[in-house]
Amino acid sequence: MSVAFRRESDEEHKEPRFELPIPPGPNLVTPRGLALIRTRIAELRADVATATDEDARTLAERDLRYWSTRETTAEVAAPATGETVAIGTRVAFTLGGASREIEIVGFDESDPAAGRIAFSAPLARAMIGAEDGEMCDFGGKADAIEIVEITPAK
Repeated sequence: MSVAFRRESDEEHKEPRFELPIPPGPNLVTPRGLALIRTRIAELRADVATATDEDARTLAERDLRYWSTRETTAEVAAPATGETVAIGTRVAFTLGGASREIEIVGFDESDPAAGRIAFSAPLARAMIGAEDGEMCDFGGKADAIEIVEITPAK
């Protein structure tokens, strides 16, 4: 049999598992975000301790390295006052004639389906620093966003 058809082991043909990428820039978090990171770390430590499958343990250890780094680099944002749009605020606004409401949070806490977007998202960046009633440019359009109400997130 030709050596071209021989495999030494299945390990040679597995896809490599890379580390989870750390987002660039500061790791600003809300107090809620920091608590979520710590909860995730506790869950992953338990997963590593109880994993019986080597692949599952390897994945849990990789995820644990990511979340441990995120905890180490976390910077809790100053408490939001609600006077201006900032991380930790809930913002009601109109965009393209439609009323919307979002909460601006840290990268790892973001969940667009739940109305939480990261402070680094283009929509959040367009609004950060704005006050009630202010118009903001967005998507190449002047005065595309009108800030209706700003409140500290709960």
